Amino acid sequence: MVRFKNRWLLVEFIPTSSDASILSIPDPVKSSPQTNFDGKQIYAALKQSILNHYGDVGWGSVGLSLTVKYYSPVTNICIIRVGRDHHKIARGGVTLLESIEGIKCIPHVIHVSGTIKHAQLAAIAHNREIIARYRAQAKAPVAYRDSYDSYLELSNQEIEALQD
Repeated sequence: MVRFKNRWLLVEFIPTSSDASILSIPDPVKSSPQTNFDGKQIYAALKQSILNHYGDVGWGSVGLSLTVKYYSPVTNICIIRVGRDHHKIARGGVTLLESIEGIKCIPHVIHVSGTIKHAQLAAIAHNREIIARYRAQAKAPVAYRDSYDSYLELSNQEIEALQD
């Protein structure tokens, strides 16, 4: 018996709007409504990108295996699962993505993994790095406890709860 092998893409969507509210430091409790995507919107934008650039053949090769497993509106990171045989088409579709729901963004593929565990570890490490950047921009002391601590704990639990 042969099992179905996947690739896991960890992607960060960086908003590029000139609107100051999008580029400001987000509040983890209530995220900015302009960047509040969900998995369905990312999936639809990714599907349209693959159809535009690779056509029906490209979408037919990745359509059944492509799923958005996780998205964080605070750090704008997303975990996408796709079949191993055609993961390059999915990565190309992500890279060529220009906007999601009319909001222009730059997709940055952070990590490609063969297992969900390594994608989870990379996502947790990247979340910590992003929160450290937010705290540095806010010039918060190192030992300062804020709402980002509770967000990190919650996001770690959500990411670790993901299953294949």
